[in-house]
Amino acid sequence: MPSHRDSTDVARDAASRDRVERLIETHFPQLHSGGKLILIEEVGASTARLRLLAGEQQLRPGGTVSGPSMFLLADVAVYAAILGARGEAALEAVTTNLNITFLARPPAADLVARAHLIKLGRRLAVGEVEIFSTARSEMVAHAMATYALPPA
Repeated sequence: MPSHRDSTDVARDAASRDRVERLIETHFPQLHSGGKLILIEEVGASTARLRLLAGEQQLRPGGTVSGPSMFLLADVAVYAAILGARGEAALEAVTTNLNITFLARPPAADLVARAHLIKLGRRLAVGEVEIFSTARSEMVAHAMATYALPPA
């Protein structure tokens, strides 16, 4: 049976997205130096959806979005999901491992990352990220990330 989302759920998600966006912009301004690169579209209790604005700087020869750009998107997506779940208390969370598998060459178009936390414990968070190009329907990359969480 499909879940029903009322206006309270939508408002809570928007507040969470705004809160996470403010935390990242305040504590990691270097992410957007030279212009906004990543948009936080949605944040839930253990999920996040982000968009990489694929400009000239994110392309590699051949007109495809570069691997380092996809890696950055995956890393920030998991971090946003953690901040959505734990808020400001998780600002000091650090990536301990990130493994990415590139599945297809994404054309010069925005990328959308869908992250969800598989485990959110006291010391570690493990997240999975699916990355899609807005120009094609199949997944272009898949990532798994582990973050060390600060002590409570």
